[in-house]
Amino acid sequence: MERHYGWVIVAAGAVITCLAMGAMFALPVYLQPISDETGWTRAGISGAMTVGFIVMGVAGFLWGTLTDRIGARPVVLIAAVLLGLGLFVASRADNLFIFQFAYGGLVGASGGAFFAPLIATTLGWFDKHRSLAVSLVSLGGGIAPMTITPLATVLIQTFGWRDAMMMTAIGATLFIVPAAFLIRRAPEAVAAAPSPASDVAPAEPRPTNMGAIFRTPQFFVLAGVFFLCCAAHSGPIFHTVSYAMLCGASALAAASIYSVEGFAGLFGRVFFGVLADRIGVKRVIVAGLVLQAVGIYLYIYVSELPHFYMLAVVLGLVYGGVMPLYSVLARDYFGPKVMGTVLGGITMTSSIGMAFGPVGGGWLFDTFGDYHWLYVASAGVGLAAAALALAFPPKTQDETPTAAQPA
Repeated sequence: MERHYGWVIVAAGAVITCLAMGAMFALPVYLQPISDETGWTRAGISGAMTVGFIVMGVAGFLWGTLTDRIGARPVVLIAAVLLGLGLFVASRADNLFIFQFAYGGLVGASGGAFFAPLIATTLGWFDKHRSLAVSLVSLGGGIAPMTITPLATVLIQTFGWRDAMMMTAIGATLFIVPAAFLIRRAPEAVAAAPSPASDVAPAEPRPTNMGAIFRTPQFFVLAGVFFLCCAAHSGPIFHTVSYAMLCGASALAAASIYSVEGFAGLFGRVFFGVLADRIGVKRVIVAGLVLQAVGIYLYIYVSELPHFYMLAVVLGLVYGGVMPLYSVLARDYFGPKVMGTVLGGITMTSSIGMAFGPVGGGWLFDTFGDYHWLYVASAGVGLAAAALALAFPPKTQDETPTAAQPA
């Protein structure tokens, strides 16, 4: 019965990530209303998200390391308070600097406390089905665009952006806090079990401290691929709503593109998770990164809402399915004892990659008057991620398990 509690961790993690990531990443639907009311530039408002990604990355590393010491529950509880406080202050801000500090600093710091701690804890509860388990935790991130983003759009239209953001702050905090009390560490016997489906070579010897982790080639390749993957899709994700509205879509219809991406991502997480458990994580990640780059490039040919929906399905499937799998690679490389630190480290690099997209896309739009070069540049970065992913050290025949692993 103790081992089955892992699925409770999965459910709680999915709820928490839905609320937290949904609240943080709803900023694109606030972009135009904030700009219209305050006169702040798109690049300036988007800069809050850029600051948020940078802070989220640095904080994620610190939160992950702390999780290895004290567990995920207290970390998530502290983050829930920071999230609510940051959104509340941002909703009352009357100048751009305060808004960027609140949204980028406080909300960003809270965002770093959800991925690494929750995924590290989940990985500790599973020996089989690890890819599926972490994919289901990340399912919350896919549900968020289908729920939190449309809800924010309706609240903005009804109450204005300030009250909408304040309501989100209160609601997210009230729901995350009780869910956090369900999070607990895995029993040692379960956490130590090897992964039977791994297709990569583990770091030998297994590092036991921060310095040893950062000296391994596995960490550098993993962090580099995660960085490039996020740098590729962050701009298109953030600016798609604005792009669709420029093409004639209404605010609600444009926001629904996120809902389509989120819905497709639900299937992508399950499909890619099951597939990775069967054929190996590395193969799935490389194929997914190539498909993501192609999908991003095709945006330059899109102008009608149905075509936006078609690309949203493809990209939702791919990046929704690929993103959780980096943590499974980390578990296969480094083992359970330093998972919080490793995931915090790669989250930091991925967040720096994510930081380039919003402000870069805003700058390209302000400079050239359209989003054409955003999608061209992002597709090129995506192909670079796929090329670097080929460098993941593969498992040799001698390292392949010869006996059945425990369930």
